[in-house]
Amino acid sequence: MTPAPDAPEEPPDARRRPGGSPAPGRRGVSAVRGRVAAATVHAPAAALACWSLGRTLWDGLAQPGIALAFGALIALGELAGRCGPGASTGNGRASSTGYGRASSTGYGRAPEEREGAPLAAAGALAYALLGEAGGRPAAHGVPQTVAVVLAAGLVGLVPRAARGRGPALDPLARRVLTAGFAATCCQPLHATGALDGRPVSGPAHPLFLVALLALTTLCDAVLAATLARARTGRPYGPLLRDELRALPGPGTAVCATGVVIALGTAVAGLWALPVCCLPLLLTQFAFHRFTVVRTTCRQTVASLARSTEIAGYTPRGHARRVATLSRAVGRELGLTAPDLEVLEYAALMHDIGQLSLLDPVPGGATAALPPAEQRRIALLGGAVVRQTGAPAEVAVIVERQADPYRDQPVTARIVRTVNAYDDLSGGSAGPGGRLRALARLRLATARDHEPGVVEALARVLARDGRAG
Repeated sequence: MTPAPDAPEEPPDARRRPGGSPAPGRRGVSAVRGRVAAATVHAPAAALACWSLGRTLWDGLAQPGIALAFGALIALGELAGRCGPGASTGNGRASSTGYGRASSTGYGRAPEEREGAPLAAAGALAYALLGEAGGRPAAHGVPQTVAVVLAAGLVGLVPRAARGRGPALDPLARRVLTAGFAATCCQPLHATGALDGRPVSGPAHPLFLVALLALTTLCDAVLAATLARARTGRPYGPLLRDELRALPGPGTAVCATGVVIALGTAVAGLWALPVCCLPLLLTQFAFHRFTVVRTTCRQTVASLARSTEIAGYTPRGHARRVATLSRAVGRELGLTAPDLEVLEYAALMHDIGQLSLLDPVPGGATAALPPAEQRRIALLGGAVVRQTGAPAEVAVIVERQADPYRDQPVTARIVRTVNAYDDLSGGSAGPGGRLRALARLRLATARDHEPGVVEALARVLARDGRAG
């Protein structure tokens, strides 16, 4: 069905307070909340960094050789993570279809992208947990731990700043706070000898370190979700849930490596550093290569999705809008990161079957076609998707777009509803047409659209100021 044209609308600047000043929009309020959320992480990190540097300069550097070795390890990890192949920007903006601003993963990041420098994270945690080095007690304490982590992190940012990309403050703030948390929990116990007696001595000592690192990773997940909330304006709960779901992945490897480095250094001295870090370093480069391959696949799918626009079968930007909004609705409904990626691919490719038509459908909206024709287009689209190398689930979603919504998986229902919304609203930024589009979707929930998906779409639009 071809959507009705939007009514003329006032430009945003025309909506003013009685006194003549522009009325603050929802995006302005969201930006203010984002800055406040970021300040709750950056301000404590800056205070802790200043205090640690001051104390370290005042007291002097204890065991400089050990501090230099761990500092070099952390700096190497930062350089390998931030400057290696496929490295992310450091601020979580890594997607090609992100909702609002461009980002390669959309909302949220894949588990392997959450920790951009795992070797640096493992080294920082190991230094915070270190109680002995080669059988001799370590005496660096909390301030020196944070100072070394901070100095190494700043060194790792030099190449990035030299390329004019600006400092990645979010990862550095997280690193400082998590290292400070782990050191505060562990270093005073080492200094007082509390870890030499039961119940945390002997075989139970590694278990104690693992438990401590579990708390540290939880702390880091809270910080990461807070910073993601500041960047994207998304609800904090789903962001934290995504971070917690990712902990069993690379986070487990980072924690295990940190414990092994601390225990190995206590027995074998600094020679344990290269031996314990080599497996994680190789894994990190493997993840980077995987990220490059996945990014290339995503770009290929996005380019193929644009073929319908270039050929005149769908409006300009339609596939991108449907993909970004579908991902946002999927996140609102609590889909996992793998499901969100499949959903994004399917939304990009959902109209590819229209290339089989001799004449384009007006506006690219196929709802007015006979059911048999809709089914044929969907099946042809699924056949094309299967040739791209995309996951089989993507083809299934595309093939089932013409099925009754009650017979579809939730991902297919999301694409169906968001596609209809974009057709009805015409991709306009004005509230009039969008409100009418939502009203028409609600009227069609008995037959064409699942009510829960429609309401999730309405919540996403309302939160982002796109529904009036």
